[in-house]
Amino acid sequence: MKIALAQTDPLIGAFDRNLAMVLDRIDQARRAGCRLVIFPELTLCGYPPQDLLERPAFIEAHDRALAELVGRVSDTACIVGALEHCSGPGKPLHNSALLIDGGRVLFRARKQLLPTYDVFDEARYFQPGDSSTVAAFAGHHFGLTVCEDIWHEAHPYGRDPVADLLAACPGLDFLVNISASPFHHGKLGERRQLFGRLCRKHGLPLLYVNQVGGQDSLVFDGHSMVMDAAGNVIGAAPGFREHLFFFDTASRQVTGGTGADDDSVAQVVAALCLGLRDYLHKTGFRRAVLGLSGGIDSAVTAAIACRALGPDNVLCVAMPSPYTSRASVDDARQLAENLGCGFELLPIEPAMRAYGGILAPVFAGLDQDVTEQNLQARIRGNLLMALSNKFGSLLLSTGNKSEMAVGYCTLYGDMSGGLAVLADVPKVMVYEIARYLNREREVIVERIITRPPTAELKPGQLDQDDLPPYEILDPILAAYLEEQLGIDDIVARGFARQTVEDVVRRIRINEFKRKQAPLGIKVTSKAFGYGRRYPVAQGFTG
Repeated sequence: MKIALAQTDPLIGAFDRNLAMVLDRIDQARRAGCRLVIFPELTLCGYPPQDLLERPAFIEAHDRALAELVGRVSDTACIVGALEHCSGPGKPLHNSALLIDGGRVLFRARKQLLPTYDVFDEARYFQPGDSSTVAAFAGHHFGLTVCEDIWHEAHPYGRDPVADLLAACPGLDFLVNISASPFHHGKLGERRQLFGRLCRKHGLPLLYVNQVGGQDSLVFDGHSMVMDAAGNVIGAAPGFREHLFFFDTASRQVTGGTGADDDSVAQVVAALCLGLRDYLHKTGFRRAVLGLSGGIDSAVTAAIACRALGPDNVLCVAMPSPYTSRASVDDARQLAENLGCGFELLPIEPAMRAYGGILAPVFAGLDQDVTEQNLQARIRGNLLMALSNKFGSLLLSTGNKSEMAVGYCTLYGDMSGGLAVLADVPKVMVYEIARYLNREREVIVERIITRPPTAELKPGQLDQDDLPPYEILDPILAAYLEEQLGIDDIVARGFARQTVEDVVRRIRINEFKRKQAPLGIKVTSKAFGYGRRYPVAQGFTG
C-alpha cells in the first residue's frame, strides 16, 4: 500500500478553506497512486481552537465540513484529525483521528492523554478516550494515535496508549501518529530521540504527521517523518512549509521526502519567519512597520521581516533623538539599503521639546530621570502607531527575551506593537542569528554586531550600566525560566548570589509589563505568554 503523508497549514475556524485543502491533498495522493493519505491533528478546525470550542456555531460548522468530507472520500481513504461529540458524562468533545473510506468512518482513535502543561490546556475542552485503536485497512494492521499518546515516556501518565495497542494486537505492522506539536529550539532532537526509543522498544515503524504553520504565538514546524523499526528516520518532510510525501509499505521506501533536519539557529530563523508571515497573513495584514534604532535587535527584526514578507512590504523608521549617535543613523540607513526595504527618518527632538514644555510647570524643580528617557520611547511608539494606522501595516515590536524578562523596556513605548518577533529570543541568540544571516553576505551591518548594546536614551548609556553582561544574564534566565531552578541552585552553578537575586527580583516585579506586551513568537521551551501563568501581585521571592 502506498501512503501519503500530508503536512498542512490550516487556519483555525476557516472550515471551507481547510476542507478544500484536505480534498486537494487527497486528490494529489490519488493521482500519485496512494490508497491512504494521513493528515495532522484537528485538521478541519485547526489547532489550538481554544474557547472557540465552546461556541455551538463553531461546532456546527465543523460538523458540516466533516460530513461533506466523509461523503466525498471514496477510492483514496484518509486519516484526518477532527472533533467528535461525546455522549457520556464529562466534556462534550473528543479530539479524534478518523479513518474515512467509502463514505463512512471505519475507525476512530480518541486522544487519551490530554496535555495541560505549558501552552496546552486540552482537559479544559476534551474528554479523554478510554481505549487504544487498532485499525485494519487494506491488509495492514496499525496502531492509530493522536499526538500526546506517544509522548508517555516524556510526560508519564497513568496509562500508555502504545503499550495498550501492542497488548490488543501483537501483530501490528506500524504505528500512525497525527500531531499538532509546536516548535521550540531543541524540539527536533527531543522528538527523534523519543520516537526512536519507542520504535526500538516495540519493534515497529512509525508514520508521524505534524501540523505546520504559525498560530498566534505558536509555530508548528511540521518535520513529519517516517521511522523504521530501528528508530532511524528513513524520510521526512522539510520543516516550516506544507509538503506531501509518500511511504510504500511493501518496499518500506519513502519518496518525496528529505533528510531529517538538525536543531540549529537556522531552524529558529525559519520558525520566526513562518510565525511572522502566518500571523500577518492570517490576521489580514500584508505589510509591516518597525523602528530601526541602529541596534542589533531592530536590525535582526527587520531582516527577519524582509525574509518573511519581502522587502517591498517592510518599512523601517529611524527616529533619532539628540542622544542618538551619527553611527546609529548611518547604520540604520545602510541596513535598510542592504535589505532593500523602505526607510524613513523622523527626528523626535521637536516632540521632546513639546513634551518638555507641556510638563515644565508640573516638573519644575525636579531633576531629569528615567521619566524623560521613557518619554523618548513613547514618542517613538506614537509615531510608529501613526504609521501603522495610516498605512494599514502591522507594527513589529523589536525587544528580545532578555530585556522582556528583566523589564528593560518601556510600556507604550518600545513595547508598542501587534507582534513581538524576538520576544522569546535571548540576547545572545540574537547575535547568533545576526551572524547566521551574514553567512553569505553582509546583511546586518558589522558595526551593529560589534558595538556594545545601548538604548541611547541619555549620554554615554550602555545596557551593561544597568544589567549584567548578556553572557551571564542569559544563562541565569534560562535556568530560572526554562529549567525552573531556584536561586540556590543557580548560584551553585557558579553565578554570584547578588546577581542572581537581582535578576530574579527584576523578573518578578516586571510581570505587569509582560501582561501588557504584544504576542511573541515562541522559540524556547518556556516563553512569556499563555504558557507561563504567574500572578502580578505576589510575594514569593525565591
